[in-house]
Amino acid sequence: MIKSKLPKWLFMLICFGCLTHIVAAQKIATDKWTEKSAAKWLNKGEWKNGLKLKVHQSVNKLVFAEQYQKNKAVWDKVFAFLRDSDLANIKPGKYVIDGDNAFASITEAPSKEFDKSAWESHRKYIDLHYVIKGREKIGVASITSATVIIPYNEKTDGANYTAEGQYYLATPDLFFLFFPADVHRPNIKVDGYDKVKKLVIKINMAD
Repeated sequence: MIKSKLPKWLFMLICFGCLTHIVAAQKIATDKWTEKSAAKWLNKGEWKNGLKLKVHQSVNKLVFAEQYQKNKAVWDKVFAFLRDSDLANIKPGKYVIDGDNAFASITEAPSKEFDKSAWESHRKYIDLHYVIKGREKIGVASITSATVIIPYNEKTDGANYTAEGQYYLATPDLFFLFFPADVHRPNIKVDGYDKVKKLVIKINMAD
């Protein structure tokens, strides 16, 4: 057996430095998401923590993974609210989830005719849209292909656009996530569904 000629204290210091380097390298690795690693993380579903709902296919997986990692405690509270609340019977109104970091708004009202709906986006908050009862259509487009018609208002955290996007059916088995680069057009009426009960959660966009 070969004995080290280094003093014990120096040997321990070197070992500690190596361990610190390994931990730091692992953290950097998890910070650098790729499309592939984000898709794998999403499909694994540990972030749901028992939530049965699916996230819509239009979600930006990479941004979702990055935001969840940066703000995990808040996201966990959001998904716990979705999982544990009696949403079928909860009354319309405002609900605090985590102070200004996450809060919910529940409405029960008629959807809009297509020409009364509007394209919008936000900067400070991520939008989670979930139809509790009923159906509606939601349009989704990239902000890079949209044209601003009402500039961003910091007070309302919103801007409006004209855009050409993809339209999806929002149903009670899934939710949508819209990040700042996701221009969206919600609340579009579906024939046969005159009133829709809906949840929108605002989630703070982490730097």
